[in-house]
Amino acid sequence: QVQLVESGGGLVQSGGSLRLSCAASGSIISIYAMKWYRQAPGKQRDLVAAITSDGIINYADSVKGRFAISRDNSKDTVYLQMNSLKPEDTAVYYCNAVLATVRQRVPSNYWGQGTQVTVSS
Repeated sequence: QVQLVESGGGLVQSGGSLRLSCAASGSIISIYAMKWYRQAPGKQRDLVAAITSDGIINYADSVKGRFAISRDNSKDTVYLQMNSLKPEDTAVYYCNAVLATVRQRVPSNYWGQGTQVTVSS
């Protein structure tokens, strides 16, 4: 059974910073990509940032220059450093991983439970 456990959300003032972490655990063979999505109330879930096993990174235009995604392959953990936060960054942030396990060798999507980020003006 795969688990993605997120941490690091919270309340911060506009212009502040937060660092999110997401650790994957379970019978994992290989992780192909790890991503962060966010969903604000009444809106769809959108991709924020993604990083592949080869280190290829992409960001949503709205966070370029402010957010940085990184990954520790030895710990199966992905991070999202969020700087210069704005009230419009307020959302539930979800970790996503595309990975293969001992029982499911075809790469599949897995999701964390989400962590709330609230930016006050």
